[in-house]
Amino acid sequence: MTAVALSALIRSGEVSCEEITKSVLERVAGVEKTIGSYISETPEAALATARATDARIASGEEVHALAGIPLGVKDNICTKGLRTTCASRMLENFVPPYNALVMERLNELGAPVLGKLNMDEFAMGSSTESSYFKKTRNPYDITRVPGGSSGGSAAAVASGEAVYALGSDTGGSIRQPASYCGVVGLKPTYGLVSRFGLVAFASSLDQIGPITKDVTDCALVLGAIAGHDKRDSTSSARQCGDYTEALETDIASLRIGVPADYMGEGTHPDVRAAVMDAIKLYESLGAEIEFFDLPASRYSLPAYYIISSAEASSNLARYDGIKYGFRAEGASSLSEVYTRTRSEGFGEEVRRRIMLGTYVLSSGYYDAYYKKAQRARALIKKDFDTAFEKYDVILTPTAPNTAFSFGEKTSDPLQMYLEDICTVSVNIAGVPAISVPCGFDGAGMPIGMQLIARPFAERTLLRAAYAFEQHTEFHRARPVVEEAR
Repeated sequence: MTAVALSALIRSGEVSCEEITKSVLERVAGVEKTIGSYISETPEAALATARATDARIASGEEVHALAGIPLGVKDNICTKGLRTTCASRMLENFVPPYNALVMERLNELGAPVLGKLNMDEFAMGSSTESSYFKKTRNPYDITRVPGGSSGGSAAAVASGEAVYALGSDTGGSIRQPASYCGVVGLKPTYGLVSRFGLVAFASSLDQIGPITKDVTDCALVLGAIAGHDKRDSTSSARQCGDYTEALETDIASLRIGVPADYMGEGTHPDVRAAVMDAIKLYESLGAEIEFFDLPASRYSLPAYYIISSAEASSNLARYDGIKYGFRAEGASSLSEVYTRTRSEGFGEEVRRRIMLGTYVLSSGYYDAYYKKAQRARALIKKDFDTAFEKYDVILTPTAPNTAFSFGEKTSDPLQMYLEDICTVSVNIAGVPAISVPCGFDGAGMPIGMQLIARPFAERTLLRAAYAFEQHTEFHRARPVVEEAR
């Protein structure tokens, strides 16, 4: 059931928060060995929160719709007193002394936290295969990846191991796994949700967002976590309000632009067909559709990997074996402590990006790579600004393919990076985007459609997604996951 449906049962007195939490915990116990969504599980704490919320309700207190609805949290979001590992050996035993802003808000609402969810190490990856701890499996086919880097979050929601989850999105890390697992994932406008307590990967690109079963839940969770935070200097001061108020089915005269270059070579035929069917549905609902070009988007992928790796190189310099985190044993000098700690503490993909980022920032190469990538970023943002003068929403596939098999792309990083080709431009431009289920391929794997809007136009985005969802059944599909005996 969705969070909204469960909230209605709580309010009517048909079920308690504790009963809901126990039910989800039973599901986790049944399928976690098969799916592998969680790095850390906190059943006792979740039940304690549920009971406390039941007591608040019994006393007559008016509670939020997310009160008593259990969630999972990506393991790069700080949780006070609970391990936050970033799926890395480097932070294997790190316990934050404070909560992220999003956790402060959800804790205040009385939302039980079921545990911390698996991810690509330090959010660097598109398949959750780079996790130090385990591989998370796609609930629709356990021989395939769930996407990444928020693969544990998407798989948990799809398999019923959480009613909803929080993820982070630096270049598609919420939307791409949402597409692969057949759920809804939203990357908010940069600055709408505080990054305080999110372990930094690329600070100018990172955003926290919700992964849910449908668009209504997505709007509900976004409203709970969005808003200004004085501890985040990039946090927007604008008022957010209740995003569920934007959910309407009337989209007559909505102007939708479709970038032709996102639908061409490299896009799987089944993905292209499902997205074209979605376009036809929007036309039947009265939306105005037009194909157009986003010429600078061809530079998105190289610009993203230069900028994000440069920022990762700077952000991850703090993990040196001295202050906190993993420290290599047996070093005979300070230089050896640094070298061995970082070589042993980081996985292959993280080391690759640190080296790439250090290279593009180094003397003699800064102008040739990093400065040029920032210029490309300005062109990409300008393209989006121009497009939004004409269109309310831009529609693309979320990913060029459906979920692939384990090991299929790990030997070729460039092939792995191409899975982000539809999503990275959104982070570069700082605009919001949502992935909603729009079909299945010939093998029965989910396909996602991406909708993009101008900065802080989440209401338009949610309205367009909701209208599509109300005229289709894809979001109601649930994978069959056999419980471990």
